[in-house]
Amino acid sequence: MKLLKTIRLDPSDTFVFEAAAEPGEWAVSGAFAFWDVDAASLQGKPRTAFRSGFLGVVSGGRSTLVQVVEAAPADRDAATDQLAQQLVERFGAPNLVEARAAAAEEVSFAASLCNQPLDTLIAVHRTLEKGEIRESFRTLRPRGDPKQLPVFSLVAMEGDGDDEPGETIDLAALAREQQP
Repeated sequence: MKLLKTIRLDPSDTFVFEAAAEPGEWAVSGAFAFWDVDAASLQGKPRTAFRSGFLGVVSGGRSTLVQVVEAAPADRDAATDQLAQQLVERFGAPNLVEARAAAAEEVSFAASLCNQPLDTLIAVHRTLEKGEIRESFRTLRPRGDPKQLPVFSLVAMEGDGDDEPGETIDLAALAREQQP
């Protein structure tokens, strides 16, 4: 079984959404959050959430990208229960029984998007067409073999703080050399 988890490749979600989902949360499309909103009049961060945000089921925050991950039946149940709680607390569902049924449908829809290889990233694009919300999904996968890239490197400065760089130190290469 596969499900979607939020992923944050850079800090941009924390700037573009009112509330960013935490990395590693179970995620659903979250289009239901806009069913009673005039999407055409949305501006700023709410508009960005409408157009491109998945919903993290724990925080209720948004994520631009989600990742296809392996999941156990217990994970699916946990995601459903967490979303049901959100539906009651944040979206006005009348009770947990009805909220759980709706949450199960949302989690099932999210699972239907997981017919991709593990670790595939998925982005959503929402539009309003003739009064209805339409979603399209795009997958992002690395081409060929994933390449190991250094996360960062340090530049050693010579002398007493002058602005002339010295030797560049590749920390990833250094770490590989240190491995037994």
